[in-house]
Amino acid sequence: MTALPQAETAALLKFALSLAEAAEPELLSRFRCGAAVDNKLSTGFDPVTDADREAERVMRQLIERTYPDHGILGEEFGHKDTGSDFTWVLDPVDGTRAFICGLPTWTSLIGLTYRGTAVVGVMNQPYVGEVFYGSQEGAFCRHRGTTRRLSVRPSARLGDALGGSTSLAHYRTDEEKAYVEQIRRTLRTMRFDGDAYFYSLMAAGEMDLAMDAYLQPYDIVALIPIIEAAGGIVTTWQGDSAVGGGHVIATASAELHSEALNVLRRIQLS
Repeated sequence: MTALPQAETAALLKFALSLAEAAEPELLSRFRCGAAVDNKLSTGFDPVTDADREAERVMRQLIERTYPDHGILGEEFGHKDTGSDFTWVLDPVDGTRAFICGLPTWTSLIGLTYRGTAVVGVMNQPYVGEVFYGSQEGAFCRHRGTTRRLSVRPSARLGDALGGSTSLAHYRTDEEKAYVEQIRRTLRTMRFDGDAYFYSLMAAGEMDLAMDAYLQPYDIVALIPIIEAAGGIVTTWQGDSAVGGGHVIATASAELHSEALNVLRRIQLS
């Protein structure tokens, strides 16, 4: 994690948390209210609602007012490149399918990169009243007035680990399908359709592994500082930085990370 002065990090994290709070009315007023759903795709289904758009609009306005020189990358309104070392990365509703089904597993993701490294991250679930956040100062979860520091749990072997992934449908090639199936069979249990929650629960010591394919930066940037500050590891399947998205795996330890990537290498060689 790229180091910034402690006071600057604290101010940026406080602002990120304020963005999450500012977006809450736009989200909660539309959740379980039969919100209209648009489809971004001509074939297939990629839903978007006014909750996505209006929550991102509110956050963008606050960023432009408070840090006008900072860049912004959001799922709904694209990339505003200012040439700054700082870029805010926003996913106003991560898990829109869950949102439109009335499931409280969607979240708002707010990340900040500095010179290409994720330095601040917030994952907010306002309906549940739970927010996870992280920076170089640590990872924390605040729930109904109580805040606790997060830490990954002691490493489990892959065969004893608990894992999660958003959807089997997101794995497209034969190799990708073989990899997730082998991981699923090896783990003690693997859950699906938890979206960003899986990554934060891993940071909280409840799970051991989270993985996905074809992530966008706004799907993962906010989660990286939370995971890393809690003692976990998050990379692409090739072991590179996950800031740019792609095929991502996060684990509670270096040993578990190596074991999971070795499964992929054996599939690639077979």
